[in-house]
Amino acid sequence: MDYLQTADFWIGLVKIVWINIILSGDNAVVIAMAARSLPPHQQGRAVLFGSGAAVVLRIVLTVVAAKLLALPYLQIVGGALLLWIGVQLFGDEDEDNGEEKEYGSMMAAVRTILLADLVMSLDNVIAVAAAAQGSMVLLILGLAISIPLVIFGSTLMIKLMERFPIIIMLGAALIGWVGGETIVSDVALRDTLAANPWLHYAGALAGAFFVIAVGKWQQKRTAAAAH
Repeated sequence: MDYLQTADFWIGLVKIVWINIILSGDNAVVIAMAARSLPPHQQGRAVLFGSGAAVVLRIVLTVVAAKLLALPYLQIVGGALLLWIGVQLFGDEDEDNGEEKEYGSMMAAVRTILLADLVMSLDNVIAVAAAAQGSMVLLILGLAISIPLVIFGSTLMIKLMERFPIIIMLGAALIGWVGGETIVSDVALRDTLAANPWLHYAGALAGAFFVIAVGKWQQKRTAAAAH
């Protein structure tokens, strides 16, 4: 326990917590959007389960993230999955018809959260691992502290989404942005991206546009079928 008395330990812990505050924003958006599909009394549990499972997943991913990111086409597949998740979360929004709203299941919401976090956390955990400098205790402690941060962010996002529906569309666009970024960051496209740095932002914008456009189309199709 002598490491608790060293300045390097506490500096490293602060770094990890700060990195998690910065990098957990998109995770909080996904958790909030997935939890909104549940009845109000289940939303808190979904946020808790989703946040806890997401952090545990990050700890596991830390061991293999660098190797996974070196595999060609993995991020293209992951980014495409993230775009699909964004479309599903946004495309179902207009199904709310007062008391006729059909709620989703707890398992489906947590599964969506885990799939999205699996994709978004691959590169995030590398930054956390670098700050931990090989200390597994520091890594786990720092990520554990981040759990209440993600829970608070997700709970706040749910309340904001209920009060300001435009945030739902912005959240979907953010998921699409991250999905597009993930695709163009694949190792198979590294040389192309190095020669054309603008493709990074073009891919992110295309991802955001795709989720909003396809989600809107899905909403209209659902509304037409309902009538």
